[in-house]
Amino acid sequence: MAVGKVKWFNNAKGFGFINTEAREGRDEDGKDIDFFAHYSAIEMDGYKTLKAGQEVKFDIVQGPKGLHAVKIKSVETAKDAEKAAEKTVKPAIDLKQKEKTLIS
Repeated sequence: MAVGKVKWFNNAKGFGFINTEAREGRDEDGKDIDFFAHYSAIEMDGYKTLKAGQEVKFDIVQGPKGLHAVKIKSVETAKDAEKAAEKTVKPAIDLKQKEKTLIS
């Protein structure tokens, strides 16, 4: 996944552009490439929108008129999801140990 920043996003029209400083974000002349971002490619709950300057992770695909950003996620949202996946729920009491104690 590439990481970039939202250049601009128009909520009324449902699209905008993302750019990145990474190699995949430059053409053969070294100029920055803007990746088309459609609201349907944003992966978030609720109202799908982006804010100028927002840091996002995304995949790049070739569209009919240029490069498109897909599977767009806020970097903060992606970090939160990774943290949640790392956390495991541990029981407060070892039920087998408690059962042995009660039986004895």
